[in-house]
Order: sequence, then C-alpha cells, then structure tokens
Amino acid sequence: MPAINSITPQSILSLAIPAIIAGIAEPLISLTDVAVIGNMKDNAVEGLLAVGLVGSFLSAIIWTLAQTKTSISSIVSNALGSDQLNKINSLIPQVIWINITLGILIYIVTAPLATWIFTLYNTKGTTLFLSISYYQIRAIGFPITLSAFAIFGVFRGIQNTAWAMIASISGALINVILDYTLVYGIGDLIPSYGIMGAAYASLAAQIVMLIIALYFLYHKTPFQLHRLSWNPHPKLKRHIALTANFFLRTAAINVAIFLSYRYASGYGDEYGATHAILMNIWLFFSFFIDGFASAGNAIGGKLLGSNDAQGLKYLGKTTTTYGVMVALILVVLCGFFYNTIGIQFTDSAIVFDLFLSTFWIVLIMQPINAVAFVFDGIFKGWGEASYLRNLLFLLTAFVFIPALLILDYFDFQLYAIWIAFGLWMLGRAIILAYKFHLKIKSM
Repeated sequence: MPAINSITPQSILSLAIPAIIAGIAEPLISLTDVAVIGNMKDNAVEGLLAVGLVGSFLSAIIWTLAQTKTSISSIVSNALGSDQLNKINSLIPQVIWINITLGILIYIVTAPLATWIFTLYNTKGTTLFLSISYYQIRAIGFPITLSAFAIFGVFRGIQNTAWAMIASISGALINVILDYTLVYGIGDLIPSYGIMGAAYASLAAQIVMLIIALYFLYHKTPFQLHRLSWNPHPKLKRHIALTANFFLRTAAINVAIFLSYRYASGYGDEYGATHAILMNIWLFFSFFIDGFASAGNAIGGKLLGSNDAQGLKYLGKTTTTYGVMVALILVVLCGFFYNTIGIQFTDSAIVFDLFLSTFWIVLIMQPINAVAFVFDGIFKGWGEASYLRNLLFLLTAFVFIPALLILDYFDFQLYAIWIAFGLWMLGRAIILAYKFHLKIKSM
C-alpha cells in the first residue's frame, strides 16, 4: 500500500510491535503471579483472590497516575511534529520528579489504610490477611513504576517504543524467574515465601525496568533527569491539565473494575478467584492490542501537530485493521487451547469450571476492544483528554453500572460482570470511531 504523507504500514508497525511487547510486560507480571500463586499447595484460592484484588487496586492507582505518560507523550509528539522539541528540555525532569513525589505520597497514604481498603472489596479472613501482606510490599514500587512510565511516555513521544520494550521485557523476565524461585523456593537453598515471594519478585522487576529506562533517557535522548529547573516550564500547566483529565477518565475505568471485583468477591471466594483470572487475561489482551493504540498515540499527535488530515485518516484505518486482526488471532488461539488455559491458573475444580463457563465472553469482546483502544490512543495523542473523560464517565454511569445491577438482580453472577464490560466497550468503540471521522472531516 502506498505511503500517505510518509505514514506507511512499516512506520506504524515499527512503533506498534515494540509497544505491544512493552505493553504486555506489566500484565505478564500479574499473570505470572496469578499462575504461580494459583498452583500453591496452601491457600491457593485465597492467595489467587488476594493477588487479584491487590492487582486491581494497584492498577487503579498506577493507571490513574501513569496518565502522566500519556500527557507527556502527547506534548512531546506535538513538539516533534512542529519541530519545537528543544523547547521542552526542562519540562521532562519536572514531570518525572512530580511522578516520583506522587508515588511516595500515595504509598505513605495507602499503606497504613490497607486493612480498610481491602475490606471494601468484601474480603475477610485469610484472603484479607494475604491481601494486606502482599500490598505492603508491592506498594513500595509506586514511585519506581510511575517514574518509569513517565520516561516511557517521553520515548513514545519521540517516536521510539523499542527502548520501553527492552526495559519492560527485562523486568518481566526477572519477575518470572524470581516468582518461581521465591514463591516455591529451591530445596534447602532458598525457602518458600509463598505470596510474599511474588510481591518481592514484582518489586525487583520494577527496579530493573526503571534502571534500564534511565539508561536510555540519559544516553539516547536530549533530556536529563538531573537538570531540574525550579521555574515551572510554560507547558507544565498544559501537562497538569491533560493529566488531571486523564486521571478522571481512568478513575471512571477503575470504578468499573472495582465494582466487578466487589461483586465477584461477594459471590464467594471461588467466584472472586475466577474473576481475578479472567480480569488478568483481559488486561493482558488489552495491553497486547494497545500496542496499536500506542502507535496511534505517537503518530497521531505528530500528524495533528503538522495538520495532516490525510495521514490521520490513513493512520486510523490501518491501526484499526491491524488491531482487529491481532484480536481475532488471539481469539482463535485461545479457542484452540480453551481448556488448557484454565488449567494453567488453578488446581481448584470449582474455579476451573467457572472459568470455562465464562471465558468465552472475554474472547468475543476482543475485536470490539481493539477498535476502542486504537481510537482511544489516537485521541490521547491529540490531547483530547476532556472528551475521553466525559465519555468514560457517561458510559460507566449509564451503561456499565445499570447493566451490572440489572443482570446481578437476575442472578447472572460472573455473566453479569462480563456482559456489562462487553456493553461498556461496545459503547466506547462506536462513539470514538464516529467522533474520529467527524474530526477528520472538519480538518
């Protein structure tokens, strides 16, 4: 297919493929924790539910605060498109240090409140104890993860997702190795730490990712973390405004996820554990497909900066096509290995049966998710934070929550949760695709 204003399938894939690998590293860490803990000899179901609940809460905070990655990526890519990259040199260290400070503050506030937080998820007994213990270690990684994500946003803004890929995949490999080593132990050499071993493994993975990200920041970009100016950069206000709106957008997403775990836990530990597996697989698929959204984010911001309507039209069509194709491939592969996938995550017959009866809903959502994620990424690159915020508020309040309440009333249980998610994602896909085409016509 011929290039349109220098945008080719190759230029899209060169950003999307590394972004896919980088994106799946974080959910891969969570999936590894789920798989390893779900097969422990003692308290496997309780541990699985605890990891799912803590992972949900961690994701709620990290996704919300990590929207600084999206806003800084939008600003950097727009500066690149308008050939003004040199004018944001002092902005980058300010953003990264703000993220570090936020991470420390969140840890200080939430760590003492862990018991209260996880009681809100309907947890009790062994599950509550394990949740608190696991969280106390994982939460130390807040400032580490948030600073790494801000750096990844810089890389994406300058049209490079390979460096984030290297950092993320290195962290994921460290996590897999340490998970098996610390959770199960090695004979008399290393004791078995159980769920705490998974927490230490995840923390080590986050440290590795940050170290590698800092290396590329210092050696491959013009931005330096130590060159901090105490005079706020002129674009810092725009960054904060974008981030605030992305915060609120993500908060709406996390309301849906919180309610899903609360309802699932209320149905029983086995239901909660099953939902933890399904949610982690859903997130893994989401981050996988989100690689094309990352390409749309980076290239879309650059094309908007150069006012290239034709390039944007081509970008939207191509990234959507690729995203849907990848989603369909994932669906077909999981269809072939439907039973085998469930076995990897649990030894509980009840959890396994619940998984088999519900997993198909997660699968049929994937092509819809692909469309929603791709256009969501492009809108982020455009800096359309307030529009995305309002859309997620409306869909959560008037689609997800009513669907969940109605279906729960009729005792659909896990089906209620996942059908509600399906309708929620369908709304995002349709509205964003329509809004994108209106935007292109107006340029």
